[in-house]
Amino acid sequence: MEQRIGSSSQPLEGAGFDPAFIPGLTSPASARTEEDGPEKEPEVAEAEEAAPEAEEKDTASSPEPEEPEEDAAADGPVFEASDRRSRIVADHRGVRLCLDDQECEFRWDEIGAVETETARFGKRYTVTVHTPDRRWYPIEIEAPARSRFAEWDEQLDAVLDAYFDENAE
Repeated sequence: MEQRIGSSSQPLEGAGFDPAFIPGLTSPASARTEEDGPEKEPEVAEAEEAAPEAEEKDTASSPEPEEPEEDAAADGPVFEASDRRSRIVADHRGVRLCLDDQECEFRWDEIGAVETETARFGKRYTVTVHTPDRRWYPIEIEAPARSRFAEWDEQLDAVLDAYFDENAE
């Protein structure tokens, strides 16, 4: 019987372990290979110069809406709660959590459970999104009044009943 020596866990990824994980923090690696000769560079330069002109023509000829009409097509329940720092939105696309400048989005097939909790004292409403791989993402929202907790619970339950399928794999 063969046994492995060492850890069986996967290496961690992220900005704490790889500074190149954050775009713009380090300079990008050169995409040029040794096979590419000097004749490849002028083609790339010409393509880059032509690209802005093509974009200007596209925007002038046909104005496109900034937002896709996907949001208008879904006529289901929507839950949205926010305070000065954090925000949660649950709708037909999934659950989006925002805290200051950090955002994460979960589609309904990525969610294992959604848990709500209210503080015994104070006005903090906590929503925790659990994923099937045993990770959880909590966010706290400070309510204007404790009476909003019941309203938020009803709205979130309506969204979960409409879109969340517990039997999905």
